[in-house]
Amino acid sequence: MNIYAIKAIFTFEMTRFFRTLFQSIASPVLSTSLYFIVFGAAIGSKMENMQGVSYGAFIVPGLIMLSIMTESISNASFGIYLPRFTGTIYEILSAPISAFEIVVGYVGAAATKSLILGLIILITAKFFVNYEVEHPVWMLSFLVLISVTFSLFGFIIGLWADGFEKLQIIPLMIMTPLTFLGGSFYSIEMLPPVWQKISLFNPVVYLISGFRWSFYGVSDVGVTTSLILTLVFLVICLISVWRIFRTGYKIKA
Repeated sequence: MNIYAIKAIFTFEMTRFFRTLFQSIASPVLSTSLYFIVFGAAIGSKMENMQGVSYGAFIVPGLIMLSIMTESISNASFGIYLPRFTGTIYEILSAPISAFEIVVGYVGAAATKSLILGLIILITAKFFVNYEVEHPVWMLSFLVLISVTFSLFGFIIGLWADGFEKLQIIPLMIMTPLTFLGGSFYSIEMLPPVWQKISLFNPVVYLISGFRWSFYGVSDVGVTTSLILTLVFLVICLISVWRIFRTGYKIKA
């Protein structure tokens, strides 16, 4: 394994991340803080507990998950699309580095950025609501797993997109609605029976449910089911990336 090549890609991506701290950290943290103020402190104080947890604390895992998934996709897609746009991708492909090492460098950097952001939001939430983490090891495990999975998904989007507009289509038109309808701000148990069944077809429900379980020990679906489906999505992304590099889809053309 070419460790120096992986380190070069990883360092380059992280350096770009730290050069744009306001956009990369301050902006999403500020947006999430507004959610905590409006939904957690203002509206949450007027609502009853949800699954035995105060509403302000209940939405913490959902908001962290919303930021993690959005930023993972955005960082990874832009990270690989930019070399394609500028043409420097051919320098990377001609270098003595394998497809696996390219993916590790870009996806590893994107996942690291998302983890940093998630932990900062986790700390920021303490200033607005009181919450506890019952299973910290599982919480960190879900954070890492989901960051890597959606960074891979973003990597695929970055390879698929042939314009800056397409980089935003899936995050804005698909992922954001699925996240808001996936139990970020409510429990699907509050929905009518028919809509509860429909919600189970939303994959984000399982991600948020498993992550919320690591905080409070409560979930809409079994934590084992959440973990299995997250791993399945990870495997699908890995296979898709392998196929892209094997065929050279939108890379070597």
